[in-house]
Amino acid sequence: MSLISKLIINADNELRYPSVGELQSIQNYFETAEQRIIISKILRDKEQEIIQKASKAIFKLHPEYIAPGGNAEGARKRSLCLRDYSWYLRVVTYGVLAGDKDSIEKIGLIGVREMYNSLGVPILGMIDAIECLKSAIIDILDEEKFIFVCPYFDFIIQSMS
Repeated sequence: MSLISKLIINADNELRYPSVGELQSIQNYFETAEQRIIISKILRDKEQEIIQKASKAIFKLHPEYIAPGGNAEGARKRSLCLRDYSWYLRVVTYGVLAGDKDSIEKIGLIGVREMYNSLGVPILGMIDAIECLKSAIIDILDEEKFIFVCPYFDFIIQSMS
């Protein structure tokens, strides 16, 4: 749900007009709309580069994942890991566009710990993987855009912790 939808629903549930603070939040959202779109386009267009950089970093940090018996051993398992990277990057762009973290939570985090535990994927490794994904965009986004995106990655990391 977008910031705007959430504010409207909350006001309607309380049978009131949006508050001054809520209207200011909407104004701030619109003022950053172009920035949100630009960031989303960059992440979309640079997805393969970001995924490649992040995967090199995680497998350097945890070489046991690609070693015999590891969670990312072989081409098939490794491609599943990279698919998850792509998915999390896409979910981050949803949060950026929506202007809040609710979409990330609803689409990408409810039940994620249980899923990874049931698959035998170490949750600490997934946290490291999201950190690597976040770090992979440092050179792709300028500082202002990077700072804008960080809270969405941090929300995923915190939710997995």
